[in-house]
Amino acid sequence: MMTSEQKRKYNYWQWRTLIVLMIGYAFYYFVRKNFSVVMPALESHLGITKVQLGLFLTLNGIIYGLSRFANGFLADRFSRRKLMASGLILSSIANFVICFSPSMNSFVNVLDTEGKATMTLVYIIGSVWVLNGYFQGMGVPPCMSLMAHWIHPRELATKQSIWNASHSIGAGLISVICAFILDHYGYSAWQLCFAVPASIALVGAFVLLFTLKDTPSSVGLPELEEMEGGKSESHETEELTGSAFKKFINRLVFGNPIIWILAVSNFCIYVVRFTILDWGATFLTQYKGMEISHAGSVVAASEIIGGIAGMLLAGWFTDKFMKSRAHRTCLFCTIGATLSFFLFWQVPSSMNWLAAAFLCLSSFFIYGPQALLGIAASNQATKRACATANGILGIFGYASTTVSGLGFGYLAQHFGWNSVFMVSVIIGIVGSIVIAFMWNAKADGYEKAEEVLKEIHNGSI
Repeated sequence: MMTSEQKRKYNYWQWRTLIVLMIGYAFYYFVRKNFSVVMPALESHLGITKVQLGLFLTLNGIIYGLSRFANGFLADRFSRRKLMASGLILSSIANFVICFSPSMNSFVNVLDTEGKATMTLVYIIGSVWVLNGYFQGMGVPPCMSLMAHWIHPRELATKQSIWNASHSIGAGLISVICAFILDHYGYSAWQLCFAVPASIALVGAFVLLFTLKDTPSSVGLPELEEMEGGKSESHETEELTGSAFKKFINRLVFGNPIIWILAVSNFCIYVVRFTILDWGATFLTQYKGMEISHAGSVVAASEIIGGIAGMLLAGWFTDKFMKSRAHRTCLFCTIGATLSFFLFWQVPSSMNWLAAAFLCLSSFFIYGPQALLGIAASNQATKRACATANGILGIFGYASTTVSGLGFGYLAQHFGWNSVFMVSVIIGIVGSIVIAFMWNAKADGYEKAEEVLKEIHNGSI
């Protein structure tokens, strides 16, 4: 049981960790979502085609998902703050390489006589951006692990939803910054859209390194399980290594059917999310006949306003009414997102204001499970293995780009937009059905973890 002074100190460090993680992960988006904003300039100024740009995005997403899985292991076993800071530094370097890649023309033929990109430059930019997908995957696992170490399971949904707002904040801010650069200096200034975010992110990396702490014990505080009302894991003060750690991971993650249900649900939810995020403006212009400036504003509003509101409300609702059973909130949100997207599809073009409202409403619902599925995985795998569990969810989530990216591009080109809407709605329904299977699941896996730890130390497994 903690003293009043320990509680005060703990509360300070908990909120400090949460705020620093929010700022740090927003910086990850600075050197990630800038590419989407600058793509028109890369196409117009360098002559890189839409197909090539789309391929970069898809491969980046796949590598990102694999990276989250791989770095999940590292985040569960090594310093989280160092891993997160390292990823941000490497992403910044990748952005600087793209920024200065045209300067390689003195050594390698990367520009033709008209100043357009040769295939050499296309390969350089594409390869670096795909590699950046791996560096980006070093951001989420440390965040999941750090929050699981600092925030009690009964509070995790609310506070992790607050952290999850960093996605929209980072994407929104860098969109404004890059749009300002291109609007005031023209497409020829596209390099600044990589150099400026990279410089900011590089400073942010060192802020992370010197302000975060991996565990409460590193600042002289008791661990979560020692708090009044907290749950405990046997032998929690003892680090699991080697075969013991593998046994724990196998039981709590790889052999846990709940984790796989969450992973499949994540795939479905991310298909709907990326359909809205990547194709929303195109839907509104080509299918609904909306002006591009208005379409861009609608998509931005759905991402920033709808997304943030949805995440925060879903987290609060989970802790307040669902007794921290995040998966139950995910079911309601997935149904709401799928229904809203269906209504967006069916609204006639003469009622674009209503179509815009349904698109924002769909974003409002979809960002709830986007945050909460990771929370559910963290609670089920416990703080010892939460990063690994979220790594699996990351693989499934970003594998969805094969459907929402190249898959939907092919469908739209050969069968029309109606086929895209239909498949998206079907996948949303499947996601709802899958998540419903774990309705009666417990809020977390700490009791199971205690049993597994006892078995490990007794030598029965």
